[in-house]
Amino acid sequence: MDDSHLMLTEIPGGLISHRPHHLPRYAPYHLHQPHLQPSPATQLYLHPPARVVQRPKTPIATPPPEGTHIGHLYPEILTMIFAKLNVRDRGRVAQVCTAWRDAAYSKSVWKGVEACLHLRRTTPTLFTSLVRRGIRKIQVLSLRRTLKDVVMGVPNLESLNLSGCYNITDLNLSHSFATEMEHLKVLDLSLCKQITDTSLGRIGTQIKNLEVLELGGCSNITNTGLLLIAWALRKLKRLNLRSCWHISDQGIGHLAGLSQETEGNLALEYLGLQDCQRLSDEALKYISQGLTSLRSINLSFCVSVTDSGLKYLAKMPKLEELNLRACDNISDIGMAYLTEGGSTIFSLDVSFCDKIGDQALIHISQGLFHLRSLSLNASGITDEGLDRIAKSLHDLETLNIGQCNRISDKGLKTLADNLQHLKAIDLYGCTRLSAQGLELIMKLPKLETLNLGLWHVR
Repeated sequence: MDDSHLMLTEIPGGLISHRPHHLPRYAPYHLHQPHLQPSPATQLYLHPPARVVQRPKTPIATPPPEGTHIGHLYPEILTMIFAKLNVRDRGRVAQVCTAWRDAAYSKSVWKGVEACLHLRRTTPTLFTSLVRRGIRKIQVLSLRRTLKDVVMGVPNLESLNLSGCYNITDLNLSHSFATEMEHLKVLDLSLCKQITDTSLGRIGTQIKNLEVLELGGCSNITNTGLLLIAWALRKLKRLNLRSCWHISDQGIGHLAGLSQETEGNLALEYLGLQDCQRLSDEALKYISQGLTSLRSINLSFCVSVTDSGLKYLAKMPKLEELNLRACDNISDIGMAYLTEGGSTIFSLDVSFCDKIGDQALIHISQGLFHLRSLSLNASGITDEGLDRIAKSLHDLETLNIGQCNRISDKGLKTLADNLQHLKAIDLYGCTRLSAQGLELIMKLPKLETLNLGLWHVR
């Protein structure tokens, strides 16, 4: 039989099922013919299909509702948030992304911030960055370059702090303040010990709108320098001359406008004369006659000031703060003079005045009714003196009586019973106090600070 006839055959239609999955009618049917299978040598081997590894899919997170993510905040809201951060964190948020950087560089974020700089090498982008953020207050921590870079780099400078820059000289300031600086209101030259009257002349010429001038520790300043200040700086409100040892009563007369050369600094509200040991009662006379706008004066360590000088200060209508710390010649009599007209004073410091005793407290209790702060450290007061002020100065908030060895628990009980508004008290070195007395003080309802040594309790 021919092989071609063995491959196909016809199957009667009656045997074909009508189910749809069966072969259609008369469809060819392959017979099982093992003798016709190809030999193993001729078999065709096919590679199995490559195995596809299917990894589980990460579920897609549902996006947050619109407006709840910080990235959806308006830039104005971001600037309000950034403005409440400290200065270091404001710089950090500017490095997160461009949107935050733009918001963090808004001028409202840096309003009132003082940049503290070490000017050691040239940094061309530094001052551009300060101007972009609207920073107008600069403190120079160390200076190895010319100060002119700061003045030229920040043209609208309002405050310049050079405190402790010992290498600044008159020549440096002359080159730096070569043009008028109408925006500069605050200049701090404390401890710039090479500064002389020459620099004050340059300052008076180029910085006429100055309101605050700090010259503490500039020991080369003389009365001539004060004359230049009085002549040029008519808008000056605060002047600190601490430890300017060469100034005398004559220089104070220049400031008060009592000399023929100048009208004086009549707008002064604060005058710091600490450790100006050549000043006498005559200087206080000039102050009371010319500087009638003074609200605060510091005369600590002015050992030549006596009780008689306080007669002049008692006439000053706006005086609110008076510091007489370590004025050795101030006694109970001086307090009597002061209380004759000094009813506006709310802060008085007579610490380390060893001639102050209970009689002074009697005068204070009868005249200085507006006192909020009273410092009597290392004075000769006793419990009887405390009794007088406790029963009359009910608005007292700060009382410093450290190293007053004659104070006992009896005095503390009087204070605890009467000074209900007391917020701070210094009892350092009061050796006669016991735990019971301290417990009475600590029960005061508004007490925030109790000083018993080099630390604060409460």
